[in-house]
Amino acid sequence: MSTLALDPSVLLGRLYISFWIPAALLTVALLLKLPTIIRLWRDPLLRAVGGVLLFACTVFVFCVPSMIHRMNVLTGVPNFSAPWCYSLITANSGAGLLFIVTWRDGRGGRAGRSARIRRATRWIVSGYTLVVVALWVLFLLADVPVERVRDLDTYYARTPFMREEILLYLLAHTVACALSSRVIWDWVRDRGLDAWLRWGLRLLGGGYALSLLYDAAKVTAVVARWFGRDPDWLSTNLAPPVASLSAILLAAGFILPHAGQALHDRCRVRLAYHRLGPLYRVLRSATGSGPRFSLRATAELRLIRRETYIRDALLPLARHVDMDLTERAYAAAIAVGHPASRARAVSAAVGVLDAIENGGGAVRGDADPTVLLRDIAAISSALRHPKDLATVRALSAATPAPPSITVPE
Repeated sequence: MSTLALDPSVLLGRLYISFWIPAALLTVALLLKLPTIIRLWRDPLLRAVGGVLLFACTVFVFCVPSMIHRMNVLTGVPNFSAPWCYSLITANSGAGLLFIVTWRDGRGGRAGRSARIRRATRWIVSGYTLVVVALWVLFLLADVPVERVRDLDTYYARTPFMREEILLYLLAHTVACALSSRVIWDWVRDRGLDAWLRWGLRLLGGGYALSLLYDAAKVTAVVARWFGRDPDWLSTNLAPPVASLSAILLAAGFILPHAGQALHDRCRVRLAYHRLGPLYRVLRSATGSGPRFSLRATAELRLIRRETYIRDALLPLARHVDMDLTERAYAAAIAVGHPASRARAVSAAVGVLDAIENGGGAVRGDADPTVLLRDIAAISSALRHPKDLATVRALSAATPAPPSITVPE
């Protein structure tokens, strides 16, 4: 059986799926950003993000055929949902363009925004507000008594005033998508972008490109109706899934730069915490105590506590480090092929282990704690390789240090 012969209920079921998936994704994106938007409401960029996500969610909620029918029944006006949905689409178009322009400015805060961006903002807000008002005026002038849930654009394509309304919302949507797409693809070529932002922009660019395909399908179907042709499938069967896929890409484009950077930062903190493990365990075994562990503590707080504990433990221990030994260890590490930075960390690790094994030993006035406190991550990394340390310690114990060798800082 061909696709065109499918039962209408099957097609509606597919349409529900295609509309509710982007609605869910956009809602998730809005909920993720909502606390920040509320907390930093004065930031024009965050307001623009909130506007885009809110209008995009409402578009995919109210443009579902079942909701269209309910709105018409609730108001008692046939096709009342037409100007309502057109207004939401137009508002979303303007909010998206406003977001892209504000984001591209990149400086945030009202005082930091350029005069050109403030002027563009006023034009976008006033222009799209006038379009929304015009949509309702045209609807009041049009005669559209027959409810059309899925094919209103083509059914009333030649109806006076409704014809102009359909073209107006499609034009406003096309202009916003074209301008947004142009700004995004120009921006993607900026070499200074981080990877998360670049991929987010690519997803946004793909979403706006599909939005232009949606507009092309709708306009083609409407114009064809003027000339007596009937390619309604472009408007009723092609345009909705294209719009859904576009919204999915746009939602992903909004989420990725923020969620990706947050995930990257979290992984970086956890990796830094993990890298300090060997040095932390060595010092804890020496001191017999360590920082309290709390499941409620954030990863950042646990990292700060571990760094603080290590520095607090190293500070008194540094006075007992044998600097002659570390100089010999540095020379030995260089001799076995370690680069200078690695040799410095290995020699410091040898000095720490020697001070701990000797129970502190004598206080050495020439011991400088600065290097130890500064290179705790590198020292901890060196402790992960006990065989390398053993080799360097054996060589440093057998070889006296030349008078001129010092451990570089």
